[in-house]
Amino acid sequence: MGFINIENLNIHFETVGDQQGEVIILLHGWGTDLSSFDPIANELEEKFKIYKLDFPGFGKSDPPQTVWGVEDYTKFLEKFVLENNISDPIIIGHSFGGRVALLYSSRNNVKKLILFDAAGVKPKRPLKYYIKVYSFKLFKKILPVIIGKTKADEKINQYRKQAGSSDYNNAVGIMRNILVKVVNEDLKHVMPNIKAPTLLIWGEHDTATPVSDAKIMEKLIKDSGLVVIKNAGHFSFLDKTYDVNLIVGSFLKN
Repeated sequence: MGFINIENLNIHFETVGDQQGEVIILLHGWGTDLSSFDPIANELEEKFKIYKLDFPGFGKSDPPQTVWGVEDYTKFLEKFVLENNISDPIIIGHSFGGRVALLYSSRNNVKKLILFDAAGVKPKRPLKYYIKVYSFKLFKKILPVIIGKTKADEKINQYRKQAGSSDYNNAVGIMRNILVKVVNEDLKHVMPNIKAPTLLIWGEHDTATPVSDAKIMEKLIKDSGLVVIKNAGHFSFLDKTYDVNLIVGSFLKN
């Protein structure tokens, strides 16, 4: 366990496993921290050197000082890799961590890539979604004029709690703005640039990043294969840990 300073931020990370083994970097999802991958790390630490890190704004790491996007988080990861003298790592990413893993792997040498229920495909939203979004923006502008700033803030926060996602409602300060930015970034254009053998593992009942997203990634990433885990959701590696560990172990062995 330790800290490293990157971009004037104190970043929390841990290294476990065989210090002479091949390097694996674990990239957690939104709203979690480095501990979320413990069931995977515990299985792999006998043969690999594993870096578990808290992204800026999560766990024990400092939040960014400006509104970061996927590019900023990827640059952060590139500096982390450089600072720790890591070359050709195996990258494992879940959800938001999958976004960073995709962009990183599209422009850096990666030995293998494993994505669990990864984000990165912008969803096709119906017209009513955009009507709702722009109506809310208009609502925020005119309501303070009508009822005053204090009452308007109360009503706006009440609406956010009712209409916003759990990730949005749980995000604090600048992390809320970062969430809004990253969820609207589409990474399909970088996927064909990924050269590393890639394993896509998805829960069949994932509603946050549905299996249809995985099928798009499988088509765009040249050397990739998809495994859909029955009776699992967005955290497929926690829902079906035993099955997933077998699949991951076989992929890394080969």
